[in-house]
Amino acid sequence: MTPTPASLEMIGKLIAFDTTSRNSNLRLIGFVRDHLARLGVESHLIHNADGTKANLYATLGPQDKPGIALSGHTDVVPVDGQEWATDPWQTTSRDGRLFGRGACDMKGFLGIVLAFVPELLRRELHTPIHLAFSYDEEIGCVGVRRLLDILKEMPIRPKACIIGEPTSMKVTVGHKGKKSVRCHVRGFEAHSSLAPRAVNAVEMAAEVIVYLRGMGKRFAAEGPFDNDYDVPHTTVHTGVIHGGTALNIVPKDCHFDFEFRFLPDQNVAAMFEEVRRFAEETLQPAMHKIAGDTGFTWQELSAFPGLATAVDSEIVELAKALTGGNSTIKVAFGTEAGLFHETGIPAIICGPGSIDQAHKPNEWVTLEQLALCETFMRRLMDRVCIKAA
Repeated sequence: MTPTPASLEMIGKLIAFDTTSRNSNLRLIGFVRDHLARLGVESHLIHNADGTKANLYATLGPQDKPGIALSGHTDVVPVDGQEWATDPWQTTSRDGRLFGRGACDMKGFLGIVLAFVPELLRRELHTPIHLAFSYDEEIGCVGVRRLLDILKEMPIRPKACIIGEPTSMKVTVGHKGKKSVRCHVRGFEAHSSLAPRAVNAVEMAAEVIVYLRGMGKRFAAEGPFDNDYDVPHTTVHTGVIHGGTALNIVPKDCHFDFEFRFLPDQNVAAMFEEVRRFAEETLQPAMHKIAGDTGFTWQELSAFPGLATAVDSEIVELAKALTGGNSTIKVAFGTEAGLFHETGIPAIICGPGSIDQAHKPNEWVTLEQLALCETFMRRLMDRVCIKAA
């Protein structure tokens, strides 16, 4: 199975835009807006606060009834420090695979959707298709929140959403939520020979990190569990720590970043509160006996809810019919699906490629997966269009 030249061409055009999250995505969004405008489709752009990035929302077909949203993010992760055998911003096809940054995550899906717009319009839609292209998903599902705020106020909004993240075209009904936090520890400096008269910020940070590790071990041993996930329990992870200036100085400052990847039905606020209480009620009183301005401050870095879509819901039944499969899966990585669901728009995830190939050097998606996504789109057209193929 191979995808059509039109899809491959569109995917190549999208990949050619360097939309690494630190950059603007406006050139890509402008390209998509102009592509749709030439086909007679109006786009609504929802910008970030400083106008350097934008979401795009467009409706194909009837404007007076809710339809199916096809959602995806336009940003990609950096290629810095990765050893690529090809230009990451140009598509290369070899051995049944398409290479390029975003080929898998997730410009392959977006390119196919855009390539099918002319056919969707030619066949006339009785049920609209909404396009929802967002920015900064890779740094915490940032952009889509502004888009969803606008959708909440619109008289007509989608009745369901399909997010095209790479799931090997399997219908995905669940993913974990995430909350990441930076903890700053403020200690009290002294010469290291006078360590008992100081508050060592690195050591206090270590105490909290060990506590976090204990929480993770508790979740792994006691659950709750959902065996539909490859890691069936909530995980706790500390990934970054910075502190200290020299070995002979008791460090005054330290900060570290940690995260919870939690099952959708768990209370992540209670998890964070447990850590905060340990730091501020168990460790901080002893710190204050030495210096009153020592302590802990907390900054949320990113957060998004988990997803738990009922397997008997209408969008799941539709997606299974479009894929030709009869089963569902859950994934550990996060998407904007939980945010759509919170807004009252039932969501599933289904897209070409495997997350195993995402974010890596020489990122790729198989041509077969792209062709399966095209089959998915053709079946969707049969469901929402008036005219036959």
